[in-house]
Amino acid sequence: MRCSTAWTRCFAAQLVATATAEQRSRFSGRAQVIARALISRLGGGARRSRPVDPRRILIAQHLLLGDTLMLTPLVAKLRERYPAAELVMALPEAYAPLYARAPYGLRAVGWDPRRPGASALWREPGFDLALIPGDNRFSWLALALGARWIVAFADDRRAAKSWPVDESWRYPPKPAAWGDMVAGLIEGAPPAAYRPALWPVPFAAPIAALPAPPYAVLHVGASTQLKRWDPERWAMLASRFAARAIEPVWSAGRGGEAIVRACDPEARHRSFAGALALPQIWHLLAGASVLVSPDTGIAHLGRVVGTPTVALFGPGSATITGAGAFWRDMPYRAVTVDPFPCRDQRLLFKREIAWVRRCGRSLAECPHPRCMDAIGFDAVRAAIASLGIELD
Repeated sequence: MRCSTAWTRCFAAQLVATATAEQRSRFSGRAQVIARALISRLGGGARRSRPVDPRRILIAQHLLLGDTLMLTPLVAKLRERYPAAELVMALPEAYAPLYARAPYGLRAVGWDPRRPGASALWREPGFDLALIPGDNRFSWLALALGARWIVAFADDRRAAKSWPVDESWRYPPKPAAWGDMVAGLIEGAPPAAYRPALWPVPFAAPIAALPAPPYAVLHVGASTQLKRWDPERWAMLASRFAARAIEPVWSAGRGGEAIVRACDPEARHRSFAGALALPQIWHLLAGASVLVSPDTGIAHLGRVVGTPTVALFGPGSATITGAGAFWRDMPYRAVTVDPFPCRDQRLLFKREIAWVRRCGRSLAECPHPRCMDAIGFDAVRAAIASLGIELD
């Protein structure tokens, strides 16, 4: 008991000592998780025993949209290997509606790390197996929910985050797509290739002024300014689609209206920037002839929907977040300039991996995205042509 108490104090002290303002705002939630995890462990509710035939399986994460969608190969493999198991995934609350009709029989439960006790997940502990695909701090959530065996990737920074982990796997020594790598957290053959029919269309409110086909969705927003393509090139692309009688439709997330205005200052084309929930975006993409987007969550959603998708990769790696084996049959094209001199960082989820080449620099470190500027209009036009749409 004294050892466990010291363990808790040490971990808490590390969190407080290194916390940013954002991390401090989450400290209360983390404290709840750690306290419940220790009670579970000390009470024998989380016995370390590798399950032979797990009946309840948890995927614990709180990733961005694109990363969450890239977990689909893991979900597919779990369903193939354990057809009768209950599959549950903890994920950000905003993404849960995309999973409302249980793709692969998965039940998605939204949760907020600041308020873990408010999630329905908190009231249903008892998992035979838990998988931690990204940040190992969520191994503590798995332990708090009574997981009897916790599997994660090795070498996450701050060893305290990985203390509850029972089984660690290293990232592969050769280049691969992250979704395929995550599926390797469990043994066995890779899952069958993705088919859109396996993901039921989510329920969505009607979209006002939904365009009639044919139309192209130009998603100009991104999680960082360093992933944005030049507005003049977006404008040129829109004009080429319009000349082919394919209506260009602007898309961006909340707060993306200014980006659309920069691309279309005269508002010639309709825009859904900041206006649609994720299930509505699904329906918008489902009717589109093509989606063009930076490497962001919507590009990954296009792949799930089965929409012909052209993704523009600047700081990110087209190898790591590209189609890989699982999405190989989807109409998807990655456009990038590779190698690029400053896409030279080797970190993936805080693990240093020899073959990784990506860039996670901030605006303070990189004030202008030269890697996005390097993506020429003709390269994007060629990718669109390879999907069956010729632009003059």
